[in-house]
Amino acid sequence: MGFWRNLADRISGRDCFLECDGCDERAATHQVNDADFAMALIGLGAKMAKADGVVSRSEIRAFYEVFRPPPEGRDALDRAFELAMQTTLGFDGYARRLARRFRCYPAILEDVIDGLFHVAKADGTITPDEMDYLQRVADIFGFSETEFRRILAGHVEPDDKDPYVILGIEAGISDLDLRKAYRRIASQNHPDRLIARGAPLEIQRLADEKMAAINAAYGEILSQRGLVAPLAN
Repeated sequence: MGFWRNLADRISGRDCFLECDGCDERAATHQVNDADFAMALIGLGAKMAKADGVVSRSEIRAFYEVFRPPPEGRDALDRAFELAMQTTLGFDGYARRLARRFRCYPAILEDVIDGLFHVAKADGTITPDEMDYLQRVADIFGFSETEFRRILAGHVEPDDKDPYVILGIEAGISDLDLRKAYRRIASQNHPDRLIARGAPLEIQRLADEKMAAINAAYGEILSQRGLVAPLAN
């Protein structure tokens, strides 16, 4: 099952309520048109490739690696990609469309951002224009600056390698909340969860690297606080 097919199935299922108590039941049970998701993802991915002004073959290849479109209507989707990558104008509309659909499932929105990072890094570097694009998409998705720094740390080597940045938490967090934050982040990035969300192999491989960084950061904080074992409830 493809990535966006799983997105449609996910939002139409009641498991959405697991991550957001405030979801509108009518929205959560609404049957989503796959083409709507395809167009939003194509639009964001194509405009990501255009963000620095030049669309490279490696970026196009990276897009299709991550956001594999369904075989039905593939020619039309390819044409849509070619049209969307002519300019970055209108990317915010696509981002808002996904943000509205998945406001109660931030893990899926993070999967999308991970995919966009994959496209941005395809030609070997993330330019300031590309970083600005990623930041603006994250803002529309509802991620805080701290959360974006955590996501960024999974793709770009942090300058200071601050373990709190890698976990996306404040240094003054309590020991109990530290444990809760680690469990939440680790759960969202667990390979089984990614597979269930339909994340492609490229994202799953990236998740392995992110989990290694998350575990290392958590271990460093535990060591700094003199906590040599997981905290008790």
